Amino acid sequence: MEQTLSIIKPDAVERNLGDVIKNIFIKNHLKIKDSKKIHISKEEASEFYKVHQSKPFYEALCSYLSSGPIIVMILEGENAIKENRRIMGATNPKEAQEGTIRKLYGISIDKNSVHGSDSLENAKKEINFFFKD
Repeated sequence: MEQTLSIIKPDAVERNLGDVIKNIFIKNHLKIKDSKKIHISKEEASEFYKVHQSKPFYEALCSYLSSGPIIVMILEGENAIKENRRIMGATNPKEAQEGTIRKLYGISIDKNSVHGSDSLENAKKEINFFFKD
């Protein structure tokens, strides 16, 4: 079984969408292996998003992720990374397919409600970042 990291971002937590979003994953055959609600610092967000360090949106992204509580989860299932990304939808909610989390709940390209790992390598790094043994 493949594992991936999913984050319910501050905009969705603030709107009390945690359980709604978790149920979407469950209905789509992804098991929530572990889950916790945390509030990370800007420094921790900067470390987490280090892969985007050279991009113009990096600072805003780090500020946003650390702006309020988030829910981090380990999702598990067959092709979990690909499935999670399908369920989330396109980064820009305006471009996301109907029925996806970002289409349903995303506010903007920045406040798009969820994050999901984009590769097996990043999933392992991201899971370890939040769920150290």
